[in-house]
Amino acid sequence: MLPTLPTFSRTRFPRLMAGAVLALLISSSAHAQTLADVQVLMKEGKLPQALTRIDRYIAAQPKDARGPFTKGLILSEMGRPRDAIEVFSGLTENFPERPEPYNNLAVLYARQKQYGKARAALEMAIRVHPGYAVAHENLGDVYARLASQAYAKALQLGSASEATQGKLEIARELVRLSTGEGEGEGEGRAARRKSGAESGKSASPPLGTDLGPEFVTR
Repeated sequence: MLPTLPTFSRTRFPRLMAGAVLALLISSSAHAQTLADVQVLMKEGKLPQALTRIDRYIAAQPKDARGPFTKGLILSEMGRPRDAIEVFSGLTENFPERPEPYNNLAVLYARQKQYGKARAALEMAIRVHPGYAVAHENLGDVYARLASQAYAKALQLGSASEATQGKLEIARELVRLSTGEGEGEGEGRAARRKSGAESGKSASPPLGTDLGPEFVTR
């Protein structure tokens, strides 16, 4: 919101308004360039520099969700999951209508094998955006992991039926398919992305592997 302008004569007011609009446009352009510069630094692997730049951006634009969202991605790439979780948790509180922070929060939890928390975050993502396909797929992957853990525990306790071992193998196969385990390095993910490209759709990132790279504002 622009500050309230003082009262001026009609001859001066148009000139001042034009100057204010120009300053606003220049400022917006500068902020967009800052985000672009940060993305370049991330691609180049210059994560400390990217973190410094995005912290400055957040200080200048505290109400722009793209700042902390990008910071969460940087912290994750730097191997600081706790800090990244804190950032994405804050985003879910400040922008509860957006599904992306919930999804990325779930991915971070899943990487730490906190599947209950991952499930809760994904269910929130779907609640605020029922058409968010990535969250639906990731939730399916989380359910597969939870099922695998539950069947294994049942077998360990010795109170399972004969069919439990078969169910465990099915659950583990679903987990393997979701992570690409047992395939050549990167081949599973590459095949998924190629399949998505050929069908004209974006392939969903495997849970526990990729964080959503973009935060789209509307």
